[in-house]
Amino acid sequence: MMGSMTTLGAVCVPQVPPERLRDVALAAEDAGLEELWLWEDCFWGGAVPACAAALAWTSRLRVGIGVLPVPLRNVAATAMDTAMLHRLFPGRVTVGVGHGVQSWMRQAGAAAESPMTLLREHLAALRSLLGGETVTIDGRYVRLDEVALEWPPSGSPDVSPPPVLSAATGDRTLRLSGEAADGTVLVAARGPDLAGTGPDEVRRARGLIDTGRARGGRADKHRLVVYMGVARLDAAEAASAAASARALAEAGADAVVLQPADDDSDLDPVELVRFTAERVRPLVPA
Repeated sequence: MMGSMTTLGAVCVPQVPPERLRDVALAAEDAGLEELWLWEDCFWGGAVPACAAALAWTSRLRVGIGVLPVPLRNVAATAMDTAMLHRLFPGRVTVGVGHGVQSWMRQAGAAAESPMTLLREHLAALRSLLGGETVTIDGRYVRLDEVALEWPPSGSPDVSPPPVLSAATGDRTLRLSGEAADGTVLVAARGPDLAGTGPDEVRRARGLIDTGRARGGRADKHRLVVYMGVARLDAAEAASAAASARALAEAGADAVVLQPADDDSDLDPVELVRFTAERVRPLVPA
């Protein structure tokens, strides 16, 4: 059943020139968009400075990073960046991490022989650091010696650390995300038949995530974010997108995030955030 807090967001894809991000963020805030999501695709702009700028230009907009590729980042740096964003903009940031596209990782000289081991170690260390712990780990990829954040994100041991999401596609990664992350990001559903990540795929993902949660003894909430492609910004597409978003939410998605359906799409990013907030949002129960 669809939950009472289905979030609707939109993506500002990396192909949008950085100089346009301010206009997109301000349009998103003005339109009442709940969440603006940013990607860190190689070799476009860095998602962390983009996220910080979008948050600084606005006062209410929530911004998600979905996701940072862990092979490119030392986990201490990831924790420092994440904590700083949460200290500067409490309650307005969601950060996700993931394997990264392996061809890009090889281009950058950062590909791991075992991406699963790297992601598992990175998630464990990152969540511990953000929880204010002093971390020592001598893993296959992650090695820390008594590392603790001087400015942990919550600022108080009585406040829960911010959630860390993990991108996942394959079965093993979905189970790992359930066990070791606080939420999961699923790739876009494309086309009118929702091929890619449709309701059946969302239900299946939830099952695999729950298997991982049981394995890890997790009883906390696990947020599921699903990207969904749109091809046009007209009334018919708004109705179709709303119906698809409702179907994904009923299947278990906590947030549905609209993105251009094709990499070479000419959808205007300012119009996409307005379309999401002003035309699709009223058709999807909040």
